[in-house]
Amino acid sequence: MYQWFNQYSPLVYRFAASVWLKPAQLFGNQANTMNNPVIMHANYCEQGQSLAEMCRKAVNWGFDGVEFRRARSGVAETEDEYLGELELAVSSSGLKHVLFGHPTMNLAPADQSRREAELEGALRFFRKAARCFDLTVCNATAGAILNQDKNIPYDDYKQQGSFIATADQWRWAAEGFRELGRLAGELKFKFAFETHPCYLHDMPATAKKLVDLIASPAVGVNLDYGNVIYFGNPPALNDTINLLGKSLFYVHLKNSARIGPRAGLRLPTSLAEGEINHRELLGLLQRAGYTGPICIEAPRPGDREWFARADLEYVRQLMNA
Repeated sequence: MYQWFNQYSPLVYRFAASVWLKPAQLFGNQANTMNNPVIMHANYCEQGQSLAEMCRKAVNWGFDGVEFRRARSGVAETEDEYLGELELAVSSSGLKHVLFGHPTMNLAPADQSRREAELEGALRFFRKAARCFDLTVCNATAGAILNQDKNIPYDDYKQQGSFIATADQWRWAAEGFRELGRLAGELKFKFAFETHPCYLHDMPATAKKLVDLIASPAVGVNLDYGNVIYFGNPPALNDTINLLGKSLFYVHLKNSARIGPRAGLRLPTSLAEGEINHRELLGLLQRAGYTGPICIEAPRPGDREWFARADLEYVRQLMNA
């Protein structure tokens, strides 16, 4: 038997490679495989593509779903027209998962009537969206909070968002998302605050603080560690995932490299390049038992359709490692 294995094992491994199987997969050990839905962010196909093209390409490339905008910028259309066109595009393409993202609600203004209008608009939209699609989780934002001192650059992120937020802004965000979370609970889906510069939920700890204030089982966190590194000296990946615990509902992946004296001056890269080791990140998520969707995005110029295929291939390789 030993002599047979020595003689023929190279052929066995070559056969495994020829059908894109690793030895462990060939012999049935797939304990390390991650089965999370992989979502394409809409920004891979916002270079003139229609909704029908976006959905068709996402399916053909091998994505499980798309995170769409709640509203498209620069497109003259009503909410009903947008959802109607999207519903047709999704059904004709066979896309499995539909998620919605920015903008959710802007609850930062002091004007109460503006906040009430934002809440009413979000409630109306998600009621309609839930009739069109089987929603699972949606990316959430609570409104940008920007420093009014024009001498402070926008990318000095520690002078924006949660770092300058008032107690009232925390309260307004919690009150509004408590209402939206109640609707999500009734409709059987969830919201997840993206860790994003210039918002209350800019860092993992502040996103978790907001979620705890809201205290809704339908509201959690979307960990975008690619945004967290824009602050410099980010919390360790393992500490971050442990902090969020069961409030981690969604994950965004992107990467970048620092190019200037300030931490916020960065060059976006492919997922495999840049500062973040996504092999480590996905491994930590798997060990933590995370089974939610993983969304990859391309906030960089160039041929984003090519980026989508290359980034997806990289992530699929890691998930099947």
